Amino acid sequence: MLDIKFLRENPEIVKENMKKKFQDHKIELVDKVIELDKENRALKQKGDDLRAQRNSISKQIGGLMKEGKKEEAESAKAKVQAMADEMKETEEKEASVAAEIKDIMMQIPNIIDPSVPIGKDDSENVELQKYGEPVVPSFDIPYHTDIMEKFDGIDLDSARKVAGNGFYYLMGDIARLHSAVITYARDFMINRGFTYVIPPFMIRSNVVTGVMSFAEMEGMMYKIEGEDLYLIGTSEHSMIGKFIDTILDEKKLPYTYTSYSPCFRKEKGAHGIEERGVYRIHQFEKQEMIVVCKPEESADWFVKLYTNTVDLFRSLDIPVRTLECCSGDLADLKCKSVDVEAWSPRQKKYFEVGSCSNLTDAQARRLGIRVKDKDGNKYFAHTLNNTVVAPPRMLIAFLENNLNEDGSINIPEALQPYMDGTKILMPKK
Repeated sequence: MLDIKFLRENPEIVKENMKKKFQDHKIELVDKVIELDKENRALKQKGDDLRAQRNSISKQIGGLMKEGKKEEAESAKAKVQAMADEMKETEEKEASVAAEIKDIMMQIPNIIDPSVPIGKDDSENVELQKYGEPVVPSFDIPYHTDIMEKFDGIDLDSARKVAGNGFYYLMGDIARLHSAVITYARDFMINRGFTYVIPPFMIRSNVVTGVMSFAEMEGMMYKIEGEDLYLIGTSEHSMIGKFIDTILDEKKLPYTYTSYSPCFRKEKGAHGIEERGVYRIHQFEKQEMIVVCKPEESADWFVKLYTNTVDLFRSLDIPVRTLECCSGDLADLKCKSVDVEAWSPRQKKYFEVGSCSNLTDAQARRLGIRVKDKDGNKYFAHTLNNTVVAPPRMLIAFLENNLNEDGSINIPEALQPYMDGTKILMPKK
């Protein structure tokens, strides 16, 4: 959410930002919120004036009573009561206008970084850099579920009977590999100085609306019926929510956390053939990283965060590339975002396995996350988040890039301690 003072003083910048994000339909909201802001400030002033007049007249009542001017005192009391009624009406109107302003402000996108490429959707994202040499082996690589089935490692049919489409059973060596990757990612981030956290897997609605836009919320979140709770779509939601309505000591910044959680997503919309299996699912596990820092440090942390993901994938012999998200592919709260994509030898192309975002103060402003400096001044923190790994999707890249012609799977040296020293997995079939 933007600072309304910034919007009030820079309406054309806000409108131009909407155009860059191809959200022309929202431009009228800028003028609307400016008018409501004028009305709100006028109501505040009216309330302050009424309050001052009431206090002044109230002080006179005692003196009038002492002087025996009972009729004048009673008249003054009537004026005070009338002012109290008018104040109540003004305060109710002010609260209503303030709520309308907040609703509109939460629909207005964050100002994108000047470096963000302009484009309508993810097809116009821009490649930044490749890491590792993409290899296409001389033998055909099966679809990832076919690889898993050779190890008796997946059961989609039973999962459909139990929970429906978009769920799975992982079993045996594949399930163990899944857990090994998560544990390795945890330790990888701890070794880089991040504090490990297991957060709540459900959050209240005020946290949901604080960490994401309404459009994202509708397309992602599962609501717990009868309670003010939602299942998290990623641990970043509850991790940023941890700081709601807090004033942080500047000396303790930055907060750097790596968190584990299951994730639950509706995943609405049409899915292509390459998104079946365990690519796009309703439930998965994820190792995440978040940073809460000073504004002047967020740009540096942004690069550090997605570099962590690149380094982790390279340590597992998986070629990756980084992709700068264009303006039209950025969610409303994001100032800048980079996707990490892993190489798929089967598809002979890269596919997304993680996303890093700098939200500047947009989340902090919604959630009330402020920082107090040494002089007692307060300002809003900057927040960032990034995927470390999100298996089982990450397993697709792992299996394809470590598959041998005989169907066996190489275990990279870094992961072997998490697989009891196993260097190679042999298929059951």
